[in-house]
Amino acid sequence: MQILAEFLLGLNLLILAITVLNVLTVREVKNREIPDLLDSVSILIPLRNESQNVLGLMESVLNQKGLSNFEIVALDDSSSDDTAEQISQFSAANLFVHSGLELPFGWLGKNFACHQLAQKSQAKYLVFVDADVRLSPYAVSSSIALMERLDWDFISPYPRQLAISFLERLAQPLLQWSWFASLPLRLAEKLSRPSMVVANGQFLIVKREAYLKTGGHEAIKSEVLDDLELGRLLVRGGFSGGVADGSKVAICRMYSNAVELIEGYSKSQWRAFVSPIGAAIAIVILFSSSILPLALGLSGEVSGWYGYFALVASRLLVASKTNSVVSSASMHPLSAGLWIYLIIHSWYRKSRGELVWRGRQI
Repeated sequence: MQILAEFLLGLNLLILAITVLNVLTVREVKNREIPDLLDSVSILIPLRNESQNVLGLMESVLNQKGLSNFEIVALDDSSSDDTAEQISQFSAANLFVHSGLELPFGWLGKNFACHQLAQKSQAKYLVFVDADVRLSPYAVSSSIALMERLDWDFISPYPRQLAISFLERLAQPLLQWSWFASLPLRLAEKLSRPSMVVANGQFLIVKREAYLKTGGHEAIKSEVLDDLELGRLLVRGGFSGGVADGSKVAICRMYSNAVELIEGYSKSQWRAFVSPIGAAIAIVILFSSSILPLALGLSGEVSGWYGYFALVASRLLVASKTNSVVSSASMHPLSAGLWIYLIIHSWYRKSRGELVWRGRQI
């Protein structure tokens, strides 16, 4: 038992070391005023049953600054609520609202909505924004300025993840922590390998030329993890880009209750690890690094406690960097247990053909 505890301590110290490295070196979109960007920009917003989000979203995108030539294109994707009515309350010379076409066979809903939006734009920069995201006034211009400075073709400014309910506070911090703790980001940039791509479709900017040359959302039309697959597609196409800490310029509350959270992650976790074997490996790693050290510590192995506290320290560093939830860091084993459940639940429902999101079969 002591040998196992010491091995897991070494693993968790490595996770902590990667976390420290990334906290110190991660690309960051700063919330500050910059000179007006002259290039054309399209802010593209897919909307399906987003009535509760329209007001906050539209106010934040209409208030974008530092852009001398930008438009906002929203697409109502066959909403069954009053999303269309909510959007109609807004009027601006650079705001264009469209109704989505019927979903073709072989497409997932969001991918087809994004595809339609991109087709309606001639701008140099395509800015995809989810309805549950709120942007600071200089979010888009500052993100593009960082892209230009780095000579990138795409950027994923990762929003701060809001978490209010207990289940949200357990699950949501793992989104940012997972890539801060597992992947040396500067090395990933240099190697430019699809397997090392981190991307979040909540707020994603790509040069239109790169998007079109790689096939855009049409090339990944059936992929449930559209953001990761789009990033990998761009890297495979020879284009550069990566993730950045966008917590100072964008916030997102993905789910407002436990049912939404479980349904939301169940739709995608079956794909996150490619295959059942990949999912099983992920579960073993999660259990071994996040739950077993505490269990060993409680059984009297001091190294187990050190391993547990190394992960708590890693969580606290990321929470501090991204201004996210601090209080659940000490409950990390419980968070890992929840994620293991979500992976298993997702594969179970996928095997039974029961995965549905926003009223559509996945």
